Amino acid sequence: MNNRPVNLDLRTIRMPISATLSILHRITGVILFFGMPILLWMFGKSLGSPAEFQELVTLLDNVLFKLMFLGILAALGYHIIAGIKHLLMDKGIGETLDGAKVSSRLILLGIVLLLIFLGAQL
Repeated sequence: MNNRPVNLDLRTIRMPISATLSILHRITGVILFFGMPILLWMFGKSLGSPAEFQELVTLLDNVLFKLMFLGILAALGYHIIAGIKHLLMDKGIGETLDGAKVSSRLILLGIVLLLIFLGAQL
């Protein structure tokens, strides 16, 4: 019989930063699954006639659409950066606990810099 206490309150469990970012990588994958058709539609509009391109430019003047577009691009950027980390881990780079902490912080720094850059461009 196991007499160890069981903690069922998920709010008190503190996961390591690498686990949190791994879960976020999966969430951004789902966001991309639903956001990629929007990006492809926008890409098609941008390559269509000059009138379609102008419609897209007018649509991007809308703050809500601009925020949605920024969110999809942020998810794409995060997913790519975290995916590179996972590929490096498959090669045996950064598999230690200290390596995971450092690479997780680099991912956070990279996505913050990317968001600042993308936000300034929009």
